[in-house]
Amino acid sequence: MNGKIAYPKLKNGNGGSRSLDREKALAARAAELASRSLRETLAGLRGSLDGLVEFDAAERLFTDGPNEVAHEKPPHWLVQLLSCFKNPFIIVLVTLAIIQYVSNPDDPRPIVIIGVMVAISVGLQFWQEYRSALAAEKLKALVRTTATVLRRTRGDTQPEQREVPIRELVRGDVVRLSAGDLVPADVRLISSRDLFVSQAALTGEALPVEKYDTNASVTVKSTRTGTSDQSSQLDLTNICFLGTNVVSGTATAIVVGTGPRTYFGSIARAIVGKRAETSFDRGVKNVSWVLIRFMLVMVPIVFLINAATKGDWLQAFLFAVSVAVGLTPEMLPMLVSANLAKGALAMARQKVVVKRLNAIQNLGAMDVLCTDKTGTLTQDRVILEHHVDVSGRENDKVLKLAWLNSYHQSGLKNLLDVAVIKYAAQQAPPLQKKIDELPFDFARRRMSVIVQDADGGHLLICKGAVEETLGISGYTQEGAELVPLDDAKRRALTAMTRDYNEDGFRVIAVATRTFPSRQTKEQYAMSDESNLVAQGFLAFLDPPKETAGPAIAALRDHGVAVKILTGDNMVVTRKIGREVGLAVGEAALGRETEDLDDATLRDLVERTTVFAKVSPLQKARIIRMLQANGHTVGFLGDGINDAAALRDADVGISVDTAADIAKESADIILLEKSLLVLENGVVQGRQTFGNIIKYLKMTASSNFGNVFSVLAASAFLPFLPMLPLHLMILDLLYHVSQLSIPWDRLDKDYLEKPRKWEAGDIASFMIFVGPISSAFDITTFCLMWFLFGANSPERQSLFQSGWFVESLLSQTLIVHMIRTQKIPFIQSAAAPPVLILTGIVIAIGILIPFSPLGASVGLQPLPTSYFPWLVVTLLAYCTLTQLIKSIYIRRFGKWL
Repeated sequence: MNGKIAYPKLKNGNGGSRSLDREKALAARAAELASRSLRETLAGLRGSLDGLVEFDAAERLFTDGPNEVAHEKPPHWLVQLLSCFKNPFIIVLVTLAIIQYVSNPDDPRPIVIIGVMVAISVGLQFWQEYRSALAAEKLKALVRTTATVLRRTRGDTQPEQREVPIRELVRGDVVRLSAGDLVPADVRLISSRDLFVSQAALTGEALPVEKYDTNASVTVKSTRTGTSDQSSQLDLTNICFLGTNVVSGTATAIVVGTGPRTYFGSIARAIVGKRAETSFDRGVKNVSWVLIRFMLVMVPIVFLINAATKGDWLQAFLFAVSVAVGLTPEMLPMLVSANLAKGALAMARQKVVVKRLNAIQNLGAMDVLCTDKTGTLTQDRVILEHHVDVSGRENDKVLKLAWLNSYHQSGLKNLLDVAVIKYAAQQAPPLQKKIDELPFDFARRRMSVIVQDADGGHLLICKGAVEETLGISGYTQEGAELVPLDDAKRRALTAMTRDYNEDGFRVIAVATRTFPSRQTKEQYAMSDESNLVAQGFLAFLDPPKETAGPAIAALRDHGVAVKILTGDNMVVTRKIGREVGLAVGEAALGRETEDLDDATLRDLVERTTVFAKVSPLQKARIIRMLQANGHTVGFLGDGINDAAALRDADVGISVDTAADIAKESADIILLEKSLLVLENGVVQGRQTFGNIIKYLKMTASSNFGNVFSVLAASAFLPFLPMLPLHLMILDLLYHVSQLSIPWDRLDKDYLEKPRKWEAGDIASFMIFVGPISSAFDITTFCLMWFLFGANSPERQSLFQSGWFVESLLSQTLIVHMIRTQKIPFIQSAAAPPVLILTGIVIAIGILIPFSPLGASVGLQPLPTSYFPWLVVTLLAYCTLTQLIKSIYIRRFGKWL
């Protein structure tokens, strides 16, 4: 790199770049300004070290707009309600209701029945999604809303330190930063002291990075490996970015970019807008159109046959409309919503908030989970793992020296000092009186404290970067002896620490020097850090979570592959991957994927488990390539750098402590950041999907069979086999019997692998299983015609009553036959709500012909002798269905 910083460009599906808009161009210009000398930066911003005049700041705020990034807002409740009508089946039902009214305005009963179906479906779907949106809004984190800036009024020569809302910051503002502050914009440092900034939200790296005011090259010394790393503009040492936070130290900085002109803003702009279509959306759409095309073919045939054989075109038309209503799985949106809502409630009990209900099914269909590393696979905290002497053996003296250094360090202690103190506290080393301190600075990359030794002398304890500390050491402590530190020994020690680096550890050195007691104050200087005795090394690590390994194993058992996409470095990521049980194998850096075409990248993502040093938009592109390979992809992340990937994944998963933009982009929010919670969610998703598929296959096969029955009866009967109103009542009762499906259980073996929408599977099931019911409908026609004498228009009411009861009972029993590939009631019983509701519907269906309601719609009581024949018909129907089920499983390898 050449000292300039490049903001990420948006990638389209073919790997190309969209043109930068005005804000992105301004963001790139702001970053370029920040990389220049301080004088040039001030000139480019028309600013000064004394801050802006209030009038100029107001003018810039008016010109540039507030310091806010793009974000999504939940739609108005009316918009959410109207969107629930954007379902092909609801549209079909509303259209059929209008046609019914125009054709027969004197009979409102069919319209009322259709209206009840639409109201139940739309109402439940709207209520669940509206409730989820409200819950998600309450999860937004509260953040600090002001920044400390230097401002002047016109005519004043001395600036004042003021608190202003972050949204009112403008380019050229001079801000003050201190420990605990959020960086309020993209800023260029003017001065700093011991400044460490956590960029985890942008990069995923757990350890804070050093920032200091310098005009040095972009090349940054890696704090982990001691090697040059030019892979990311975020490595610039004199720029702090919006969305990061100050861990320790203080700084004064000038704002070079605000709102959409920041690095964070460029990411936010990339994710606002219409979401990509998920596997759930594609699946529902494909299945819906299969069923609609079937309806569009069969309904005209029914109409023409009845019109031709009966001669009453209006009656034939109304009958065809009723058949169309029966063929429409109008309860699909409601059943889907009920299933998803039940899943959301079950997941809420496991500390999971579902923002978008469709995400539950996507979670069940997921076969690849991409996850960040920090805080997900790791504990998101630094621990002291090893304290070794120069021979590589664990040594308590090294730990004691490190503890004295960290304990006596003044000011806010960094994460490494905290880790040392916490670890050593278990052994409670004796405290020694502090004499003096040589603070840390970025040139020396070390700090020293001087304590009083046991013999009254002074002991200087130095702790710092390996190269710098060994560079000022002249000896090593080997047992009780001091051994001169020659070049060969220095190379050996460097190699030993490099081995730790390559195993994912961050290593610092500990060295000492003894002095006789001094009486004058502040007598120690940087020059005293020379000719030290190297005592040993400290190795730190962000360790994996105890639950990560078992969770990954459980996901693997459920057919879900886990891949790591992180902004952290390769060495650490590979180590963590191995420790949690991933077959790391081939790994790739983000910059290696940048210039690959889609075909090459699609091949790479299939065989690669670990992607390190990836930018936000590289993460999103990797996910799109996995989707292009046919995978249903989930992504788990909590940082700003994860927002684009969260949005593009089929199911985006975040946590309640995540950055706001990550939570906005996610579909599911975990109140506990654990992969074990996700494993439970995967099972719940498959449970939800299985119950939806049950409904679709029940409805599709039953409706397909009914159409054949209607066609056969229409061709040979001198009257309609059932009146239009009978068909609508039958359809309503049948769908009521299915309302309990969301509470049904699934066989354990069904939950063991991912499940996806397959429109072709629905079609083959419908054609294979549907005709079974037609066969027994035809036997019922024969029974009513020949045995019970319902063979004339005057006796059509008896015929219609007999078929109404048989059709409703067989359709209701199919709920139990299709819900499992095992033998129903014996090997696999339905859940109590299903048993109760289907039993109630069967009882109602039998009673309707005997009731005033039946008489009012043209049905009549059936003779007692009809019911033994009905029992035989239903038993034969169940037996044949079970036989066909076995044949179907052998042919297609599955049932649901």
